[in-house]
Amino acid sequence: MLGATVLQADGPVIPTFGTTSKCVKENRTFCTDWLKTNWSPVLKPALIQHIELTLIALVIGFVIAFSLAVLAHRNRWLAAPVTFLGSLLYTIPSLAAFEILIPITGINRYTVEIPLVSYTLLILFTNTLAGLSGVSPEVLDAARGAGLTKAQMLRKVELPLALPTVIAGVRVAAVTLVSLVTVVAFVLPEGLGKPIFDALNKGNFNTESISAGVLCILLALVVDALLAGSQRVATPWASARRGG
Repeated sequence: MLGATVLQADGPVIPTFGTTSKCVKENRTFCTDWLKTNWSPVLKPALIQHIELTLIALVIGFVIAFSLAVLAHRNRWLAAPVTFLGSLLYTIPSLAAFEILIPITGINRYTVEIPLVSYTLLILFTNTLAGLSGVSPEVLDAARGAGLTKAQMLRKVELPLALPTVIAGVRVAAVTLVSLVTVVAFVLPEGLGKPIFDALNKGNFNTESISAGVLCILLALVVDALLAGSQRVATPWASARRGG
């Protein structure tokens, strides 16, 4: 008979394709041979998709939240309604958001990116606004005395001083997105959630689920470390002050 044979001995439904190792057949905790064979066709594409989905949501969310924070910084009455809206969006379960959007946008990246972006808004908005609001009034008075316009004060004084708090918000939002993107696989077969769910559909195939799960954890750690490093480079005075 043509096609792949399937093992069902110990529960997991694992395709053998005539070359499956004993480790995979017995569904042991971790099989390095499966990892080597499936890195390029399975895990690497899923990892790249995971990074793409995270970056798209983070960039769009930051642009929206940053713009709203600057407006709210100049017009204080905006802070409360924007915070309320961000809190409301943050409380919507991701799967519920996907289901609501599918009839409107269909099954595509728009459907998953809209909720992902919405989950970043509260974190990024509140941190950016807190950073801008935390600039010392004495510093602002000195800037005005030097003849700086509001736009120049924002660019040359407020934003540089607010940067540590802004980047801290970006770090939280980025790590949150890395974890949330795994749920995307319920709707769209992309990201590291796909091999995790595929493994569960095979009867909890250990190696595939562990590999994807560890990659997701490592991705979150790497993203956080990169952002922490960029924060130190961009704000050396803040690091020096903490060290002192």
